[in-house]
Amino acid sequence: MSTRGSGGKDKQQRAVLHTLLEDHGRTYAEEAGIKLRDTPQPLYRLLVLAHLLSARIRASVAVAAARELSDAGMRSPEAMRKASWQERVDALGRGGYRRYDERTATQLGDGAELLTERYGGDLRRMRKQAGGDVDLLRRLLREVPGIGPAGADIFLREVQAVWPEAGPLLDEKALQGARRLGVADDPGTLLKLADDADAAHLAAGLVRAALDKELAGSVKEHAAA
Repeated sequence: MSTRGSGGKDKQQRAVLHTLLEDHGRTYAEEAGIKLRDTPQPLYRLLVLAHLLSARIRASVAVAAARELSDAGMRSPEAMRKASWQERVDALGRGGYRRYDERTATQLGDGAELLTERYGGDLRRMRKQAGGDVDLLRRLLREVPGIGPAGADIFLREVQAVWPEAGPLLDEKALQGARRLGVADDPGTLLKLADDADAAHLAAGLVRAALDKELAGSVKEHAAA
């Protein structure tokens, strides 16, 4: 009887995770229009996005601000560094990122300076320096102005799609989403229940559930239907 009960619970959890992936499994990079590849520009744009997402501000605003910075041509550390502080502030403002715009504009300039001087503007050099050590990579990311623990986790959560050594990663924010959805909060179990779905997409969906109680409730309702 316990086996049948366990099987039923697994089936229910699978349904929840499959619904989540289908409806909300888009990565934040994809939402921001970043075609993530292991090349300098998309990697830098992802780091900028992670920086913006790590603030206490709605994810949709952070994504919009990242798009505005990109549309204004600030797609590389060199371009970000050459842009004026006011140009960065204006782009952030157009995306609705006003609460932190002045400080963030300064951090983006300082971060671009560091990345240009230390890594030639190429985050693959940071990856090479870490040599497959994800903890070291996390520490190196946090040396970039504006990238704290949350920003580093966001970057790693998304970059695992092209840097396999970073994953499979379901960080604490993703696990919060799992708990809100009423599914297992163990990374290995989650990936198994999701039929080994891409970890970056699963993580993105779980984070959305963590950030949005109504979204989580809707996923559970649809999965049970």
